[in-house]
Amino acid sequence: MLELMYSSGLRVSELLNLQIRNINFSKKYLEIKGKGSKERHVPLGDYALEWLANYINMIRCYNIGHTSKYVFLNRYGKQLSRQFFFKKIKEYALRANITKNIYPHILRHSFATHMLENGADLIAVQEMLGHENLSTTQIYTHVSTKRIKDAYNLYIDNDK
Repeated sequence: MLELMYSSGLRVSELLNLQIRNINFSKKYLEIKGKGSKERHVPLGDYALEWLANYINMIRCYNIGHTSKYVFLNRYGKQLSRQFFFKKIKEYALRANITKNIYPHILRHSFATHMLENGADLIAVQEMLGHENLSTTQIYTHVSTKRIKDAYNLYIDNDK
């Protein structure tokens, strides 16, 4: 779930509402119904697809609710709750000795920031995130620009 969120920029609700029929393994994308019931296709990398396939074929298939339309299930075969996912994120952060306050939206934020830092087109990132307005996506460019300036300042002698 963590890999899928980070590699796709999904919202928590989109992740937890993901259905088996919305995964296209051959074309490597998810069909997501986002805010306002707007649909979008979100590409997935091989690593995320591998983790997702492993979960479905090696773990989920043994769950009591394996016939459920939802991908991620609790031990009772029911759809996972937001509260459960929030608790798990905190638990994994503690295990990794991360002291910063961690919450699911950080994965979405990291996805957007890393995409832009690595040269992704702003419009493409907007589409992947499902933002209606480009101004919402542009928030992530400020973080990216700051990092670029910090990196630049490391190598430029400002005393000249």
